Amino acid sequence: MSVRLSKMYGMEIFTDSGKYVGSAQDFIIDLESGEISRFLLEPLSSSKERTKEVLKEKSVLYKNVKSVEDVIVVTKTK
Repeated sequence: MSVRLSKMYGMEIFTDSGKYVGSAQDFIIDLESGEISRFLLEPLSSSKERTKEVLKEKSVLYKNVKSVEDVIVVTKTK
């Protein structure tokens, strides 16, 4: 799957069963592979505790992404 990162900003994210998860607000990229590793539902903050919370509760692993078209479809989260 090849889609420009700029196209994915703000895209809505749904589970494969149709549940709305949120929208892609930011991304974490593995610089060695050049691939996205996580979609973030909120931008990261400067607070260490808040960053941990966003990574744990407000993000989706890229390996769970099934499709990126008009919306992002992921396998069921949590």
